[in-house]
Amino acid sequence: MEQAVAARHRAYAPYSNFTVGCAIMLENGIVVTGNNQENAAYPSGLCAERVAIFAAGAQYPGVAIKEMALTASPKDDTLKIPVPPCGACRQAIAEYENNQQQPIVIHFMGASGTVAKASSLKDLLPLIFDQSYL
Repeated sequence: MEQAVAARHRAYAPYSNFTVGCAIMLENGIVVTGNNQENAAYPSGLCAERVAIFAAGAQYPGVAIKEMALTASPKDDTLKIPVPPCGACRQAIAEYENNQQQPIVIHFMGASGTVAKASSLKDLLPLIFDQSYL
């Protein structure tokens, strides 16, 4: 979670002023981080979770993701309640979890306070859309 917080503080969020950081622990022990990257041409930006998960997939293909830590808050660090991944990020995480055929543990929080835990993406998105529908 410390690495997710550090990533959140590096986020580029000049429009929403809402910063998000993500740290992913891979099966090989490497941690990949990401943060939200906004763009004046909405929706060209990207959420922290997808920045991190796509970076992990690009840099370490075939290495399973064990856990994710997420933190989100306005820049003033006032949010104290856990913030789960958005719908688009849930779908991206579902793709990786389904492909690796093992759950990804997701820890999430606001700027501080309670850390919530999902033992699998399926806890947050029980009726996932996957390749079986294609």
